[in-house]
Amino acid sequence: MEELQSYSTHTDLALDARDLATAASRGEAIPGIETETKRENGVRITKIKVLNEEGSRALGKMPGHYITIEVPALRQKDSDLQNRVATKFAQEFEQFLVDIGIRKDAKVLIIGLGNWNVTPDALGPLVVENVMVTRHYFELMPDDVGPGYRPVSAVAPGVLGTTGIESSDIVQGIVEKSRPDLVIAIDALASRSLERVNTTIQIADTGIHPGSGIGNKRKGLTKESLGVPVIAIGVPTVVYASTIVNSAFDMMRKHFSEQTSNTGQILGMLDNMHEEERLMLVKEVLNPVGHDLLVTPKEIDEFIEDIANMIASGLNASLHDAVSVDNVAAYTH
Repeated sequence: MEELQSYSTHTDLALDARDLATAASRGEAIPGIETETKRENGVRITKIKVLNEEGSRALGKMPGHYITIEVPALRQKDSDLQNRVATKFAQEFEQFLVDIGIRKDAKVLIIGLGNWNVTPDALGPLVVENVMVTRHYFELMPDDVGPGYRPVSAVAPGVLGTTGIESSDIVQGIVEKSRPDLVIAIDALASRSLERVNTTIQIADTGIHPGSGIGNKRKGLTKESLGVPVIAIGVPTVVYASTIVNSAFDMMRKHFSEQTSNTGQILGMLDNMHEEERLMLVKEVLNPVGHDLLVTPKEIDEFIEDIANMIASGLNASLHDAVSVDNVAAYTH
């Protein structure tokens, strides 16, 4: 049997990793980690600080700041809720920029990672399509630019499979030429939680590694590689089949426990297995036959458009003072 680490749950979310680490520590505080959670009008915001290498090892995440905005009701396609989420995202992102020391006049480059032609991976390009780009006005007619705007440029570099060039190499060339003060990278993520797929937005100041959530090792977009701060914005749009099967066992156990106190007779040895051990077993069954598929919900077409608009309009409001955060919905396409 292979080491458990080789079967670790694929996730890009710091919140997923925190939940796993908390379960492993049996609810005790995790050294090197600070967590703050608040709930407001159907929106749950969790701020996680990975303070040092000890915390980094516990979570498997780089030291830095992570904000997760969870809105389970997003799947109900409530337009009023979507507007509230866009406004809340704008407020949190604006404060995030202040907290990490980004100036109001900082030049920003927005990178939309992903593949236009694959719907669950099209988040980045769709956001780029809807953000306000202003750098050319500052370059060509600076005297005509009104107050409350900053230079913003945006590009969707495509993926290695269609361009033949690593996204990080393309971005590095653009950064060297245009010299932004900040890079914002947007990408679709993978989660270990069914509930967080299509309902969660993560913001992090640790950069991004394209394809990491689906097991592809790619050169990252980080401050170390680009020479400027990199903020990552991501939304989980896919989950592994093994994660779904593993979660189904938990749901079955919860269901049977409501009917009988002896769930062991129904679920056998699986009833007493630790979550990671059970996941390892599921992957041992699915991997050899090629059935550990990446799965996305059937309504992904509508969702990806909606969440891209929420993020784009939230970015417009947080990056430009002239765009009111309170009226962010008016800037949603």
